[in-house]
Amino acid sequence: MRPPRRVAQAPAAAPAEPQFEADIPSEGAPESPSSAYAAGPAPMPGPMGSGMTIGNGPVRVALILPLSGQGQTAVAAQSLRNAADLALSESQGGELTLLVKDDRGTPEGARDAASQAVTEGAELILGPLFAGSVQAAGQVARQTGKPIIAFSTDASVATRGIYLLSFLVQAEVDRIVSFAASQGRRSIAALVPETTYGRVAEAQLQEAAARQGLRIVAVERYPAGQPQGAVQRLARVIGGPSAQADALFLPENGDVLPVVAQALQGVGFNPQQVKPLGTGVWNEPRVFALPALQGSWFSAPDNRGFDAFATRYRARFNTDPIRLATLSYDAVTLAAALTRVQGSQRFAEGVLTNPAGFAGADGVFRFRADGTNDRALAVQEIRNGAAVMVSGAPKTLVAGN
Repeated sequence: MRPPRRVAQAPAAAPAEPQFEADIPSEGAPESPSSAYAAGPAPMPGPMGSGMTIGNGPVRVALILPLSGQGQTAVAAQSLRNAADLALSESQGGELTLLVKDDRGTPEGARDAASQAVTEGAELILGPLFAGSVQAAGQVARQTGKPIIAFSTDASVATRGIYLLSFLVQAEVDRIVSFAASQGRRSIAALVPETTYGRVAEAQLQEAAARQGLRIVAVERYPAGQPQGAVQRLARVIGGPSAQADALFLPENGDVLPVVAQALQGVGFNPQQVKPLGTGVWNEPRVFALPALQGSWFSAPDNRGFDAFATRYRARFNTDPIRLATLSYDAVTLAAALTRVQGSQRFAEGVLTNPAGFAGADGVFRFRADGTNDRALAVQEIRNGAAVMVSGAPKTLVAGN
């Protein structure tokens, strides 16, 4: 069994750009448990109640999840809860008692769960998963001075004292655009779904391209799940030997990318000439198999950390974790480590926002004072139906960046 993750003790050399991918409260973003971030086969939810505890340490930490949610929401909650259990079992000091609370997948439930947790002595709240629930729990937490480490990917709910551990699309866009520029790409076209995720990704593309000196040749938007018309409108820019762009940004998930890929083939798109660029929602085998995306690049956490975590998770629970399960694993591991080394200041703002960051299952991360985060991300290339890392995730984050 691998030793638990340890807190990074000092700042070090840094990634070239700010990082992390945000999860947005809409289909097509990591915040939806049924999104491309799921790894199957999914675990089946088991019986559990809102009053459950895990561990018997002196420091109380709440874990708020949609345990009684429906369908994929319940599957995600069970996987996140199991990952927290695994983290606590691997922690060497027995520092924590986890107060597991059910928010029922609603803001009202999250408010009730947070109130119960604070009444029962929780010093820190981990979760909830969804943006509305984070906001509701945050109101309770801020009134009582308790910090939250939440799992939503909607950066709009982050604020001082409410820190997001999730994968934020903003950092993923920064990483892939920076890498494309470093490889000589100079002009980008974009096909953008009219979803919350798409709008956030497009806004970040504009910022990242300006910062890297890249020209955005054209942007075509399309109704969710219906990219064909937008591909046709973009054909003169990205198709044939006289393509006007040398990269194509596609902030779309694995449910719709096959439709996008088919439409691209229909307009003579050549991925060797116009490099497709993606984000972490590409990180699944069905995307790797698409002919129109062979040779493309996408940014995501280094898969090796998750693979090692998943091996230990399977050994303990006899099922696969969802891709986002590392969020609760890292949150619990961090809470235990800070309790061990920081004493009474363990969850103070200055400790949580240490610019050196922390080492997690998905690599190095740190919380910003505004509640968002930076993550060290890798770049993968889709090659022969598989993802091959072409630029590793930085091992450290530079202070001040």
